[in-house]
Amino acid sequence: MAWHGSASTIVTSRLKLRPLEVGDAEGMAVVLVDPALHEFTGGQPANYKELRMRFEALVRGSGVATELWLNWIVCRCSDDAAVGTVQATITDPDDEAKAMVAWTIGSPWQRNGYASEAAAGLVQWLTTHGVASVVAHVHAHHAASAAVAAHAGLRPTSEVVDGEAVWRLQVNLP
Repeated sequence: MAWHGSASTIVTSRLKLRPLEVGDAEGMAVVLVDPALHEFTGGQPANYKELRMRFEALVRGSGVATELWLNWIVCRCSDDAAVGTVQATITDPDDEAKAMVAWTIGSPWQRNGYASEAAAGLVQWLTTHGVASVVAHVHAHHAASAAVAAHAGLRPTSEVVDGEAVWRLQVNLP
């Protein structure tokens, strides 16, 4: 089954995942400012200018027909405050679509279940739209991300890519 869809708003019980826009860079620079967010992935927080350039590239997309970049800002429904991001890179959209997913919740909003809720909502949305396989790469020592992946229905595999465990959900599509 081919994947069908484009990034649209996803609503969960407490969160709204809305498609990322270039104009989100200013607000997200504050959400993503903590260097601790890079403990397992490396690098440093992007400043506003760097984040704006990254968001411009994300909105443009990969430019490759067989690879789609979908990105969302995670907002609380109660006050519309941005708390993080989720993303999916979809490959082979015309055949057995596969999605690689990732999530980041700003440090002040962690330990509230937002990452688990957002990731589960994203995975459900992807599978509803025809994705046959969902994958996440989780650092071996990042217990919180492993818990998020498990909550979203992914299971660890024996695969390791760049030192990270591959977690996967295989969907039986009609």
